[in-house]
Amino acid sequence: VINCPAFFLSHRLNIALAAQKSGFEVHIATGPGLSIEQIVDNGLTHHKLPLSRSGMNLISEFRALYSIYRLFIKLQPQLVHLVTIKPVLYGGIAARLTGVQSVVAAVSGLGFNFAAKGLKSALVSYLISKMYRIALGKQSLKVVFQNSNDCKTLSKVADLRPDKVIIIEGSGVDLSEYTRTPLPKGLPIVVMAARLLRDKGIYEFVEAAKLLKNRGVKAQFWLAGDRDEGNPASVDISELEVWRKNKNVELLGHREDIPHVFSQANIVVLPSYYREGLPKVLIEAAACGRAVVTTDMPGCRDAIDPEVSGILVPPRDTGTLADAIQRLLLDPKLCEQMGKSARQL
Repeated sequence: VINCPAFFLSHRLNIALAAQKSGFEVHIATGPGLSIEQIVDNGLTHHKLPLSRSGMNLISEFRALYSIYRLFIKLQPQLVHLVTIKPVLYGGIAARLTGVQSVVAAVSGLGFNFAAKGLKSALVSYLISKMYRIALGKQSLKVVFQNSNDCKTLSKVADLRPDKVIIIEGSGVDLSEYTRTPLPKGLPIVVMAARLLRDKGIYEFVEAAKLLKNRGVKAQFWLAGDRDEGNPASVDISELEVWRKNKNVELLGHREDIPHVFSQANIVVLPSYYREGLPKVLIEAAACGRAVVTTDMPGCRDAIDPEVSGILVPPRDTGTLADAIQRLLLDPKLCEQMGKSARQL
């Protein structure tokens, strides 16, 4: 059970196919999306759920929980693998109610609410914490974390015993597909690849590009990724049009060929202030031998070796972000050495 079919394809498809090859009958349940057809084309049975990734309407959320409950009653699965926040919460509760034998809950980041400030976020965090305690209360259950910070936080929140948790550092990448190439010659390229969400640090990247160009720093700035329809944190289309006209960044849109994009780049940037698990894009950048500038946030900081394979900056700090990018642009030897260390990491 996973909220987004595209996320399943990019992060979990190989696990499902390997399970199927091992003799399991594998079913995939996701929210709506254009990638469902591709899941079926891979020979997997798909079930569509009324799951919205960011919605907070109580009636809609209860419908989502009830749909998972009904699916578990229908299929009587021996094991369920729950990935991302809502499937872990709703699927965990449904698994307890329907007597599912075993559960694997994959926590790929704790999301915005655990990082946000304010009364509303504190209330939502409190309610989610109570739900986690119920969802992860099953005896035959393993919770997979991608970084130690998330493991420590949620273990406390949900009262998880040490034998129930395991840390697997990210989804990984195939090193035969992501190869290290020499840094390109000519005008250097700085690329950010992410869904176009505010909490991924999109605005900070665009502002840093503008600041560096005003300083006279010679570089191209690429933004690879698409809007996430239905997500309230998505960048507005009108803002994208303004960025196109200003030409401080070049908008590449959604790209499937990330190894090729990174091979053309000198530096990869992810200024996220979201509670990431272990961002796959940073693993991809490291595998391609590229130095990284990212934020000192859980997940992001776990994906690099600070000052060895990349540079950490405070979240939501455009000036420091620009300084870090400029430091690497003005020191190609450091950029190359960090890229080598990144590949080794």
